[in-house]
Amino acid sequence: MAVLAIILLGTAFLPVLGVRFDWVPIHWISGVLLTAAILFHLYRAVLIHGIRSMMPTGHDLRVALGRTPEDGTVKYDLYQKLYHWSVAATILVLVVSGCLMLAKIDTPLWRRDPSIISDRDWGVVYVCHGAASLVLIFFFILHIYFAFLPEHRRLLAAMVLGRETWRRGA
Repeated sequence: MAVLAIILLGTAFLPVLGVRFDWVPIHWISGVLLTAAILFHLYRAVLIHGIRSMMPTGHDLRVALGRTPEDGTVKYDLYQKLYHWSVAATILVLVVSGCLMLAKIDTPLWRRDPSIISDRDWGVVYVCHGAASLVLIFFFILHIYFAFLPEHRRLLAAMVLGRETWRRGA
């Protein structure tokens, strides 16, 4: 999903920076693949693993406010959960607006039909898509920044090496 998101950001913003290439097919195919990957992720997260570990709890809030000591048994802290839900909401806006925008292009799977909504509403769709794209870039930069902080090096090692070194005190 991360690779697809980077491809989508690249195909969206490189033409704005003056890099010329046929970006539309790469962009919409990557968007459809990302949508499929998100649906698969939701299936696994909700029906197989359970969404409970990503839901913020009162305990998370008490730990974040310093009222309860951290016990080291939770995989995700409050900030990671809030970041996840923020990125999820942003990507939801991108997927919904992107799926609507697919009606404006011809593909081997469907014919173009931009008349599904009014011109005014197309403007809202484009603004939502563009604004959510910029928010996603912010989240991407924020993610990279926090990954390299000294207190998060164990998490970075866990992501790169695939080991569960994320546990506090491990």
